[in-house]
Amino acid sequence: MQKFYARQGDGSLIKLSESELRHDLEEGTRDAAERGKISPLSEDELLYLFDIHSTPSKFVGVEMGKEVVLTYDAGTLKIRRVGVSTNRIQSLQVYEKLLGADTMELDHVDYSFKPVKPIIGNEQPVLEQALLVTTLPLFYGAMPNLGLYSQPDGPCPNPSELLPMGKISEARASYEEAVGFAVKDMVQVASAMYESGADGINFDTTGAAGDPDFLATLQAVEILRKKYPRMCIEVGMAGEFILGMHAELSYNGVRLAGLYPHKQVELAEKAGVTIFGPAINTSTDRSCPWNLARAVTFAKACVESSNIPIHVNMGMGVGAVPVVDHPPVDAVSRASRAMVEITRLDGL
Repeated sequence: MQKFYARQGDGSLIKLSESELRHDLEEGTRDAAERGKISPLSEDELLYLFDIHSTPSKFVGVEMGKEVVLTYDAGTLKIRRVGVSTNRIQSLQVYEKLLGADTMELDHVDYSFKPVKPIIGNEQPVLEQALLVTTLPLFYGAMPNLGLYSQPDGPCPNPSELLPMGKISEARASYEEAVGFAVKDMVQVASAMYESGADGINFDTTGAAGDPDFLATLQAVEILRKKYPRMCIEVGMAGEFILGMHAELSYNGVRLAGLYPHKQVELAEKAGVTIFGPAINTSTDRSCPWNLARAVTFAKACVESSNIPIHVNMGMGVGAVPVVDHPPVDAVSRASRAMVEITRLDGL
């Protein structure tokens, strides 16, 4: 019986029979459809995924003419993570001139709006210098990171300490207070960097602290859109599902806890987001074909619900990419091709 090479969600190499491969693809799309209450992939789409995974080629790519824009978050940090000792401006040049990046973003090592605010005067001249030596669209990126506003590092009582004591109302009040602080910081930093020449602002890993995190970002985006009608604002999510850390927060009359990508993007669009990046989690104890069928199902529904460009997060642990520091190219290329050619998204 013929076996096909594949990957587990943790990156390990496995072999699947034809029936196992078909089963994983069917179960992956079924899981997404049931969780998100969306349509599963069609038989033709599942067959397409089967063909991608059954090819013996190590690397696969999209057809000529179907290429999409590639955006990068925290690139100036990630290049140092792999041992390339460059400063941030040099990193941007490497991505543009050697790796062919379509867009890049400048970011600080703390990569959150709160710690960037006190040093914004130092970040502005770095951005201005970077703009002089690059031609690609250059964003400024950071995380909302609502957790930084909790004690002992922040001004608000720590909900993680209050909740085990049964102080639910106090924990919710703390989250609400933190939202106010975060919105002010995000608007201040984004405004300063945009006025210094940034081509756009990226709110990365949005929703990492659940529904208060998502709400703070939406409110900040709404303020920035009114202040700068032409600003490009990208929002990349932290995960596929908005955790109900507060559980009673809403935006535009919609409860935030429990939203999947196709509902997240509707609120993002109303707030004024111009590029949305859904994140679909990779399960390490499932195969990459299972993860990919699931991720494509969520992403396809997100694209169909959106009137703005969709750039699906395709990195370590999301978008059916294995959860390893250096994801194997066979898994990444298959996931990327499937995302582009099935969902008809705008970028990765």
